[in-house]
Amino acid sequence: MQKARLEPTADQTFEVVGSGPYDFEKVLDQTRRMQEEGDVEGACNARFQAFQRLAELIPEDEEVILEWNHRNSRAALELIRATAIDHFLINDFEMSAALLEMLLELDPEDHLEGSQQLAFDYLAMGEDELFDEVINDVSDKSPAREILLLWSAYRRDGVLPAGELQRFRTHFAPWFAEFTAAEHPADADYLRDIESERPTAAAQARELWLQTENLWALWPVFIEALRAAR
Repeated sequence: MQKARLEPTADQTFEVVGSGPYDFEKVLDQTRRMQEEGDVEGACNARFQAFQRLAELIPEDEEVILEWNHRNSRAALELIRATAIDHFLINDFEMSAALLEMLLELDPEDHLEGSQQLAFDYLAMGEDELFDEVINDVSDKSPAREILLLWSAYRRDGVLPAGELQRFRTHFAPWFAEFTAAEHPADADYLRDIESERPTAAAQARELWLQTENLWALWPVFIEALRAAR
């Protein structure tokens, strides 16, 4: 098997240099093609195996920050995020969180917005203190932040906070409409919209619903509370 190494840079970051199974840019492209062709399980397995190979390169007792502007290193980070999402979607929130925690260690600037996904994991795990820490790293401009804050408050107190609810209704109206809708079809119109150069807010709202739908199957009372507040 071809070897790989971490190459230090002048900016105190590291580049993942390797070929074959350590060509993470190629692996990422392959897994995307596999998924497009319907081999979802194969793509998920390949992503996790790529993560395992990467993890073997990272020393446990040193701080390692991967160079975002290096293509293979960026692909490695994207693979970590992708396999974290794979685990999230099968409700393995602990593994998803562990992967995202590693992602944030390797990319403290959070180019891939791992903090947002990690916040969903922490809430699903009931880790309120960890959630309270990571939510501060989620942008105020993100509709997901409002959903997270509303869900967190509802889980703790059993009620939706009026201020956050009003902000969700007014500042993120398409997302409020989507999360209180009866149906969320991933139909041809949606796919054309979300894959376009400038997807509409409505399409982005549906995308967020579809990305988190597994949560609402487990905790439907939160969505019921949102619908009751329309």
